[in-house]
Amino acid sequence: MKSRFRHHDLLRLFLEIARHPSFSEAAAALNMTKGAVSYQIKTLEAELGMVLFRRTTRGVALTGEGVKLKDACQGHFDGIETQLSALRGKLARSLTVGVSTYFAARWLSPRLMTFMQAHQDVQLRIQPMIEFSDHEVQDIDLAVRWGNGGRNNGVVTPFLPSPAYPVGNSDTARLVDELGMERAISQLTLLRDRDDSNAWSDWLETTGLPQQTRHDVLIVPDPNVRVQAVVDGQGIALMDDLVQDELEAGKLFRLSPAELSDYGYFIVQPSYAAVTEPARIFSDWLLSQA
Repeated sequence: MKSRFRHHDLLRLFLEIARHPSFSEAAAALNMTKGAVSYQIKTLEAELGMVLFRRTTRGVALTGEGVKLKDACQGHFDGIETQLSALRGKLARSLTVGVSTYFAARWLSPRLMTFMQAHQDVQLRIQPMIEFSDHEVQDIDLAVRWGNGGRNNGVVTPFLPSPAYPVGNSDTARLVDELGMERAISQLTLLRDRDDSNAWSDWLETTGLPQQTRHDVLIVPDPNVRVQAVVDGQGIALMDDLVQDELEAGKLFRLSPAELSDYGYFIVQPSYAAVTEPARIFSDWLLSQA
C-alpha cells in the first residue's frame, strides 16, 4: 500500500519557485535564502521520487516531470482561487489590468471615465507595470503590452497599431541631418527597454542599415523615464505616436521615416488567469476605443 503524500504545502512553494529562471530570483521574490529554496525542492523531489529541476548555465529549468507537475498544480490552485473568490462574492465584477504608466497616462487615462460610467458595477484596478515579468503579472487578470506581440505567455490580441520609430532631441536631429542616419547612429547611445530586446535590430534590418555591435547601450525599462532620457540627450530610442506632445513641442524629433509597422499595443490574457466577464467586457471596450 502506497503511503499518502503529506507535503501539499511544498506543492504551492514549488509552483512559485517554478515561475523564476533561477533559485536566486525565486529566493529573493519569496523572501527566502537560496539554500532554503534548494532544500525545499530537494525535499519535494525525494518525496515524489523524481527530479523536477535541472541546472542550466543561467539558472534552472523544469524537467519534463516538473512541467507536468507545474501544470497540474496550476490547475489545482487556480480552481481553489476561483472558488474562494466566488465565495467572497468578488469574482464576477472585479478586474485587475496591468499596464505601463506610459500607456496609462498617455492613452488610457483620458478614456477611462467612459468605461467607468458604462460599467459602474465593475471594480477596476489599474496595476502599473514595467517589465511584465512572470512575478509581476501573477496577480493580474489582463495586461496591455507594447511590442510586436511576441514574448507573451497567454492569448494575445492585436489592439492598437502603433509603429515604432527612432526619436532624439534637437542636437541629435541636427547630427542626423549633418551626417546621415548611418553615420550618426554609430555615435549615439541606443536606449532599450531590456537587455535582450530585439527592437533596434529589427529596425536596422528594416532600414537596411548595418547592425550595431557597440556596447554603449542604455537599459531604461520605464518608457516615461526613457522619453525623458532622450529629451535630456542621453541617447535615442524607438518610441511611438504617444510621444506626439513632445514632438509637437519640439522636445523630441523623429529621426527617420522608417518604422516597425508591426509594433503596437496588444491585449494579453495570461495563460493562468480565468477569462472572466469583466475581462471580456474590458477587452471589448479597449478594441472599441482603438
